[in-house]
Amino acid sequence: MTHALAVPPTYAPIPSAVHPNHAAIDARTAAWADTFDIGSQEWRSRLVTQDIGVFAARILPEGQEEVVSLLSDFVIWLFGVDDGYCEEGDLGDKPGELAAALHRLLRIAQNPESPMLTDDPLAEGLRDLTLRVSRCGTALQAGRWVDTLREYFFAVVWEAEHRAASRVPGLNDYTLMRLYDGATSVVQPFLEMGHGFELQPHERDSKAVRAASEMTSFITTWDNDIYSHHKESRGTGYYLNVIRVLEHEYALTPDEALTKAIAQRDRVMCLFLSLRAKLDDEGSPQVRKYLRGLSSFIRATQDWSISSLRYTTPDDPAALPSSFTDSPTDDSTDPLDIPSISWWWDLVPVSRTAPLDQSRVPSAASRYTPGPA
Repeated sequence: MTHALAVPPTYAPIPSAVHPNHAAIDARTAAWADTFDIGSQEWRSRLVTQDIGVFAARILPEGQEEVVSLLSDFVIWLFGVDDGYCEEGDLGDKPGELAAALHRLLRIAQNPESPMLTDDPLAEGLRDLTLRVSRCGTALQAGRWVDTLREYFFAVVWEAEHRAASRVPGLNDYTLMRLYDGATSVVQPFLEMGHGFELQPHERDSKAVRAASEMTSFITTWDNDIYSHHKESRGTGYYLNVIRVLEHEYALTPDEALTKAIAQRDRVMCLFLSLRAKLDDEGSPQVRKYLRGLSSFIRATQDWSISSLRYTTPDDPAALPSSFTDSPTDDSTDPLDIPSISWWWDLVPVSRTAPLDQSRVPSAASRYTPGPA
């Protein structure tokens, strides 16, 4: 059996928050999954105990409830794709067949009226989600959402290619793949929809805002890998987790790889805080709102990961922390030795990152209060 890792409290400088109607949102998502017959009955019974609605409610703690429910339904749909097609499904190691299946789904997102896949629950669920995205978002936001869905599909096909080859990817490739295959970029358009604002294309596509979005994806997927390692390492085809990648890349023990992964996410978290402070000074009101949304997404992932049954796995308990820490394990201002993301550090002058200006960091709850989750 794979070595059981004890995950220490991780750096959490962002305050915890949750939408007040989280319980109703969670219940509606369970009903939505039943209505569209997403996955098997056994799968849905398991998923509805994992606080999917609470996760969405943490991402958008002050968001419009209609959009929080839409996001919650979308997240459970994504788990249906991931668990049913990709990670645990029959197509998870068949990249060609997976690409074809996902491309058909993409067509539904582009044109929900297309008369195809009419007896496919995931396609029918996606039709509903697409129509609701069009209602809740602007045309630009709906188009961006479809673009991010394409990025996600493309990345999980890349994952499947690694599984088919029984291959652990190199760190640089894994980092680039993880920016998209973790389904983090597909969530980010909801940060705008949920708060009723729209980033202008030149703002969203600026290097600084794009970097902040990618840093969010890095932090949340590294956290996901750290907290889900126990669950994933007990399955078959365990190749795609940062702990495994770092073991392979640097010839580390699992404990050493865990320490390094936490240091990497902490260094990026410090950089994110510095870039956020810079953009708070220079950006538009919409950019500042978007950065607050990214921050909530990061903290939501942490809170949900240490409380959801998806990762605590009570039948085979994971050694997860019940609290966080106010101090990073690595606050270096040097870029990580990962070429695909090292350009992030060019966007914040060293004078802005050393030392980290803690006065610009909101007070964080270093102890996690489980509350509704």
